[in-house]
Amino acid sequence: MQIPSIPFIDDDALAARLDQLIDHKTKPRGSLGVLERLARQIGLVQGSDRPSVRQAAIVVCAGDHGVTAEGVSAYPQSVTWQMVENFLAGGAAINVFARQHDCALTIVDAGVNHDFGPRAGLLDRKLAPGTRNFCQQPAMSRAQCELAMQHGMDLVDTFEGNVLGFGEMGIGNTTAAAALMAMFTGIAVGECVGAGTGLDAQGIEHKRQVIERALQLHRHASDPVDRLAAVGGFEIAFIAGAMLRAAQRRHVLLIDGFIVTSALLVASALQPALLDYCVFSHCSDEAGHRRMLDHLGARALMQLDLRLGEGTGSALALPLLRSATAFLAEMATFSSASVSQRHA
Repeated sequence: MQIPSIPFIDDDALAARLDQLIDHKTKPRGSLGVLERLARQIGLVQGSDRPSVRQAAIVVCAGDHGVTAEGVSAYPQSVTWQMVENFLAGGAAINVFARQHDCALTIVDAGVNHDFGPRAGLLDRKLAPGTRNFCQQPAMSRAQCELAMQHGMDLVDTFEGNVLGFGEMGIGNTTAAAALMAMFTGIAVGECVGAGTGLDAQGIEHKRQVIERALQLHRHASDPVDRLAAVGGFEIAFIAGAMLRAAQRRHVLLIDGFIVTSALLVASALQPALLDYCVFSHCSDEAGHRRMLDHLGARALMQLDLRLGEGTGSALALPLLRSATAFLAEMATFSSASVSQRHA
């Protein structure tokens, strides 16, 4: 596997041009708030002073986790494949929001413990029926991890749009994400662990202890890919690879919640410039996500108390991206509308 080369976005001339365009629209300077920052960022990512949202897509990647054997989830593992069926039937929240906001949806089986057989609408990239229990051994071999990342890169090469969001499904994946968070940020495990699918205080404490044991077992994993292989999931590895390729292709990356941001922790450790291409859709209500965002120096577009995953935050953020590019393209300037500007 070859890690894509991703340059930092450093175009002072374009940035100045975008700032001038934004500031000369018929409004007080800065009055469109976050939308102005968003229009500027999208323009810089796309290398254009007329950025657009074209054929937006969200990839929802599913995988099972061997660590569920430790009793870290309030739901049985079978919910993973049952929810994939729900995605395929069009009945999940992400299906509703993707339809509402005209967003293509791709469902990927990266390692679900279920035989779906050939199915319309399901991309089969299953590497195994779930990862191993990372309290006993690495969740994946390095070769499996690299292949999952490569599958993510390869899928991005098939997209024709310029905005790509990410979602996930996998019982046990908040445990994997919290373990990755602790590994990559150095934040205490107790501050990384949350309720996930609905654990009570006792369940959260048990989850913390499980992760502490795993981190001790894998304490010598230092390379980002080795760390991902040690405690990650197939769906997280797939998303990390997809992020790297998407940034290389100068797509805008729509980052969802806790699990997707854990994939970003891995991917940005491999290519720090990746963060320049990321729009953080929301701050999840899952404990630890705010600390993840703070660690990355990220500002979320929305605070909606979401903690569902599936890419729902990414879908809900799409209208904001469209509004940001629309005002830049269509809003009159002071001179074109013959509106007086403020006094110097």
